[in-house]
Amino acid sequence: MVKQLFHKVLSFLMAFVVLFSTMSFTIDMHYCGSTLVDVAIFKEVKTCGMEKEQAVSGCENPEMKKKSCCSDEQLIIEGQDDLKDNFSKLTLEQQNFVTAFTFSYISLFEGTENKEVPFVNYSPPFVKRNLQVLHQIFLI
Repeated sequence: MVKQLFHKVLSFLMAFVVLFSTMSFTIDMHYCGSTLVDVAIFKEVKTCGMEKEQAVSGCENPEMKKKSCCSDEQLIIEGQDDLKDNFSKLTLEQQNFVTAFTFSYISLFEGTENKEVPFVNYSPPFVKRNLQVLHQIFLI
């Protein structure tokens, strides 16, 4: 049972590593001045609303004609596209060693499946006196 659990955890971790090493994603950040307003990974970033005020046309206010104080930054994390099978680069002796080492290491976590109780055929001892009543020791 432990061996099966070990195999499942190991395969899950390997799948997790392969998934996140090959996945590309972007991190969007919205700054209002020098203050970070919002960070988003898989969705659009929420803005502070100040850039909407800058878009008003026909405004005579000189403050509104200035450049917007808001800025958006995008951090792109590229995953790797090519996965290589490095096991085939090993020689036959090295492959045998890796296989034997892995098998012997996994064998360390093997549990016993035999749930044999050695005293199941024996009857319990006969209690002549109840020792708790004799010594007046009671669990509360």
